[in-house]
Amino acid sequence: MSTLPDYAAWALAGLLLCGALFLLRWPLAQLIRLAVRSSVGLAVLALFSQVGQLFGVTLGINLVNALVLGLLGVPGFGLLLMLQWALR
Repeated sequence: MSTLPDYAAWALAGLLLCGALFLLRWPLAQLIRLAVRSSVGLAVLALFSQVGQLFGVTLGINLVNALVLGLLGVPGFGLLLMLQWALR
């Protein structure tokens, strides 16, 4: 036998969930922003792989490179190109 009625337990769980989302709204927003920026970075890598072959420059299309582009943007793209050149 439970001490709270079923609707009270669901209401309490809902309040706890709302409180957790309220506390975590900034980190969740940052994670969503990083995911969107990394997706754009992945698309840029895919486009660059098509065009870069004409110039003899290629970058791998993978999650690590996409995250570097998502975090650093255009300087990250330059960093990836310099790493590719230095490791070649």
